Amino acid sequence: MRLRGIVSFNVIFALLTISVLAEAVVEGRVELPKSHSATVMAKRYEIVTTGGVLATQPPLAVVYLDGSFSKSTSPPTKQIAQKDLAFLPSLLPVQVGTRVEFPNLDDTYHSIFSYSPAKRFDLGRYRPDERPIPSEVFEIPGLVTLRCDIHEHMRGLILVLDTPYFVVTDAEGRFRLNRLPSGHYTLKAWIDSKTTREKPVELKSGATLHVDFP
Repeated sequence: MRLRGIVSFNVIFALLTISVLAEAVVEGRVELPKSHSATVMAKRYEIVTTGGVLATQPPLAVVYLDGSFSKSTSPPTKQIAQKDLAFLPSLLPVQVGTRVEFPNLDDTYHSIFSYSPAKRFDLGRYRPDERPIPSEVFEIPGLVTLRCDIHEHMRGLILVLDTPYFVVTDAEGRFRLNRLPSGHYTLKAWIDSKTTREKPVELKSGATLHVDFP
């Protein structure tokens, strides 16, 4: 019996190892626009508008794999909080069908809304202890601009993607996408509301592909 248990464990371990090795990885760097603000120590970003273009300041990018993927179970619920009269995070990529909650962490009322074509909604005025936490489901791909009807300066972005494979770069533009399926796809880098770069990629099982977006 003990030998059989050891053999079974080894078989399971081998299958898990093969599964991990079969997954592809893409890593690289996106050349981000120059920051127009002083360097900050904390990871605090805001959404700014320049010439009608919405982007984060300091700059960030969202890198994602575009292609045809099988529909999985419902994506996990995400959150964008209101803290110190700002959206945290200021930029949130989500998969189509994701429910996003908007908890109020300030000692004041907020009133979150969006007029974006990808998602129009108005949560109305609500207090910090509002329960259940106000939320919306985002069913259509596209960029959603968040605003507060009480605090005019507040801006936030939700990038709704029809793919489960995406990541936000770090402040230097570096990214790494793990557990990707093998095959031919398009790798895209969202820079701002009017700039998305793309490159065709061929992903191979167990291999790491390096891709830069200059």
